[in-house]
Amino acid sequence: MADRRRPFTPEDLYGIRWISDPQIAPDSRRVAFTVTQMDQKADDYRSQVWLVPTSGRVRHARPVTFGPKRDSSPRWSPDGRTLAFVSDRAGKAQVWLLPVDGGEARQLTNLFGGVQYLSWAPDGRQVAVVSRVGDDEQRPKIREITTLKYKFNGEGFREGRRHIYVVSVASGRARQLTDGDWDDAYPVWSPDGARIAFASARHESRDLDSTMDIWVVEARGGEPARITPGRGPATAPLWSPDGRTVAYLGHDHPMAGLSKNTCAWVVGASGGRPRNLSAALDRCASTASWPAQYHTLAWTPDGSGLLFLAMDQGNVSLFRTSLRGGRVTPVVAGDAQIAQFSVAANGATAYALSSPTNPGEVYFRGPRGGQRRLTNLNGRFAGRFGLQPPERLAFASADGTPLEGWVVKPNGFQPGRRYPALVNVHGGPHAQYGNVFFDEFQTQAGRGYVVFYPNPRGSQGYGEAFASAVCGDWGGKDYEDVMAGVEALARLDYVDPERLGVLGGSYGGYMASWIVGHTDRFRAACSERAVNNILSMFGTSDIGSYFQEFEMAGARPWENPQFYLERSPISYVAKMRTPLLILHSEQDLRCPMEQGEQLYVALKKLGQADVLFVRFPEESHEMSRSGKPSRRVRRFQYILDWFDKYLSQGAQPARRRRGRPAGRARAAAAARG
Repeated sequence: MADRRRPFTPEDLYGIRWISDPQIAPDSRRVAFTVTQMDQKADDYRSQVWLVPTSGRVRHARPVTFGPKRDSSPRWSPDGRTLAFVSDRAGKAQVWLLPVDGGEARQLTNLFGGVQYLSWAPDGRQVAVVSRVGDDEQRPKIREITTLKYKFNGEGFREGRRHIYVVSVASGRARQLTDGDWDDAYPVWSPDGARIAFASARHESRDLDSTMDIWVVEARGGEPARITPGRGPATAPLWSPDGRTVAYLGHDHPMAGLSKNTCAWVVGASGGRPRNLSAALDRCASTASWPAQYHTLAWTPDGSGLLFLAMDQGNVSLFRTSLRGGRVTPVVAGDAQIAQFSVAANGATAYALSSPTNPGEVYFRGPRGGQRRLTNLNGRFAGRFGLQPPERLAFASADGTPLEGWVVKPNGFQPGRRYPALVNVHGGPHAQYGNVFFDEFQTQAGRGYVVFYPNPRGSQGYGEAFASAVCGDWGGKDYEDVMAGVEALARLDYVDPERLGVLGGSYGGYMASWIVGHTDRFRAACSERAVNNILSMFGTSDIGSYFQEFEMAGARPWENPQFYLERSPISYVAKMRTPLLILHSEQDLRCPMEQGEQLYVALKKLGQADVLFVRFPEESHEMSRSGKPSRRVRRFQYILDWFDKYLSQGAQPARRRRGRPAGRARAAAAARG
């Protein structure tokens, strides 16, 4: 029987409650977490801190902060009586304190640069925070640029540096603990409260690589000491319960970027040789692309091992590794993704978990095991829609490499019918698709499309060799992998092989642009915030000068410009005939606006393919995830209308041409002229 629940639409984004940052109380009896929603009237986001008991029914979850702004990052005081949280209710984000059992929240900090992070001292008398130090002047000004990392997507020009402050809970007096021409992050107190560990890139070549180190400084002040050897990015430090060891996340490849496994390491609190405790897993110990977030690593209460999250074949699971032998075992696993977690003193764990048909809920695992859902904030909402669970599709690439993807059937699916299909390519390229709620896919399925999302080579979740295989080979094996998945999709009896569309953002946008320059298999395409000219991206992207160098196997554009051009979709624009929708944000510093402009201008000059260029003002590379709510909805409408135009039953197919070389062979043929 067909599922008659109504389809998911772009406007339904307003009903989702996004759950994040679950923090279990020291006594494990309650969990504090953040709930974020889109506010349609204000065209903005609102977030509140909620509490839920770990015993009782799911309906007992309740908000404990209120107001028209954003409250987030709840952190329990050591005695469990106070919640510190970050709020912008009075302007810039500052730390507020809330008595958990009754009373009004009071503002603790009033730092000029706002607050990005907070950590309680073990005695509960102080908190450590990170705040920006520097000029806050907003009017346009002349800038003298002397560094490579002078801008950052979503932030703009980097004004001032972020440093650590220690703040008295009683008086609110803030004392700056670190300074210098670098940023400091993730401060955490030692168990005795005498020292603070933090992450910082203070080495001379910090402008040229991605290395970061763990440092330790006396809480009363002094010169920090580096305790890691400076071989790669190290972040998210955590003290062992006995204070003798510091755990952190990272890898030891200073220029390797996102393709290398982020791992769980330990090092002596005074320095020494670090040990990789998660190497045996061959998975990336993170929930997304680097940098790994601080809430994906924890010590076991007895100090015998570490708990960490890792991407694993479309899932994000919780693993444990032993401090002695480095043996890795799953703790919470399954067809879902855990976003963050926290651990109480007795070993109980709280975590936020999302499945393909639920945006997320808070779960609890007791000291002796057993999983229980604590909230039902999205269950009733999700139940209103015909959300189909994805089905795994296994296939092999042209060279026999085993691959997988997922297929979501459209709302109201009826056996015996053939449906148009949309092929989605993820960004990164070192991200992963899998078993998590993704509004993109539910919106596409709600519009009547079969949705397919594969993990080609370059994806995380399948081992470091698989993730690194795309480096120096963009548009090669990754393209062959996607197209092999397309052919597997086309063989499904409910897919119309003549009505296929392809789309993606960032690297996924690169792949969409590359695909339409190498095959006419698709009737329509959408390239969003894409890399279209790798040569020009090197010098214009906020990360181009180091990310692109590694992704191109160490080649620099002035050393081998032909290679950069061979791997750029713009070089094949004369072959593009597929109708193409180009979406780009005007404040995108990751894949700058010129990337979309170049492709659009070339296609218009050639006049051989239908093309629409849509520019979103004021938005960054993250527009589809955190842009203005109204623009996120409008973006969906552009995409769906574009594919409806070309993939509907009565639409005329684009002209098809046959016998064109694919992948690296095609690139080589073009290079030969």
